[in-house]
This record gives sequence, C-alpha cells and structure tokens, in this order.
Amino acid sequence: MNFVLPTLLVVLGVVFRVAPHPANFALVGAIALFAGATFANRRAAFVVPLAAMFIGDLFIGLHSLMPLIYATYALIVVLGMLLREHRNSPLRIAGGAVAGSTIFFAVTNFAVWLDMYPRTAAGFTACFVNAIPFFDRTLMSDLLFSGIFFGAYALAGRVHAHRLPSA
Repeated sequence: MNFVLPTLLVVLGVVFRVAPHPANFALVGAIALFAGATFANRRAAFVVPLAAMFIGDLFIGLHSLMPLIYATYALIVVLGMLLREHRNSPLRIAGGAVAGSTIFFAVTNFAVWLDMYPRTAAGFTACFVNAIPFFDRTLMSDLLFSGIFFGAYALAGRVHAHRLPSA
C-alpha cells in the first residue's frame, strides 16, 4: 500500500488535469492536503501532488508560472501536515480545504497580476475580480475531493480495524 496509494493519487491527478473539465475544477489541491495529512513519508507527501502537476503539465503545456504554482501546492502539503492530529475531523478538513483554495487563489492571482495586468490598484482589482469565477470552482473541487479522500481514508481505517482475525 505504501506504493499503491501514492501512485493512484498521481494517476488520478494527471487524468483529472488532462481530461476535459471546467477550469480550476481539479483534485491536485485535495491530493496535496490529503498527502500532507496522511502520508508517513513526508517527502512522498510533497512528491505526489507535484508529480501529478508536472506530468499533467507535460501534456497540457509548460509555462512560466509553474514554479510558483508548484510552490503553492507545497504550501498546501504543509497545511495538510498541520492537520495530521485532526485528520478525522470533517470541520478541520473542510477548513483546510478552504484555506488551501484561498492560498492558491491569492498566490497565483497575485502572480498573474504581476505578469499580465498593469501594476496598479485598478490592475490588481481587475485581476482578482476576473478570477472570482475560478475561485468557486477551486473551492468546490477542493471541498469535494478532500471529502472523498479523507472519507475513504477514514472508512478504510474502520474496515481494517474491524477485520476478524484469521483462524
């Protein structure tokens, strides 16, 4: 299982990035949060979401904001690590998903403002207002997929704990 789960998450991350989907409705943020909160190997917690992003980017296309976006997902992994003691709390998981979506929105749109908009208050406002429709998709997907990942993890833990010993 130490190899299967990380590999499955990378594959899911790549497939969901490459397959047609609404803009910013992805599961890499949820993968980052989940990996940070549950993986015993902390290096793997960072590698899995970043590998999903990089492999997906090889199909979608490379761009100048990749390092910043990857750093943002690394921050979400750290956020997940802060959830380790509370990874069975739906409220804390939801809060982590909201925080991760907000971090992604703020950091990436700040970079877009610097790269594509006038460096003025009006340019800043226009950038962030134009990004609002993408934020709700990011938030919805992070909440949905975090619920699925953490819920499946909790369910698997309960099933494993209730297995009958072999005779």
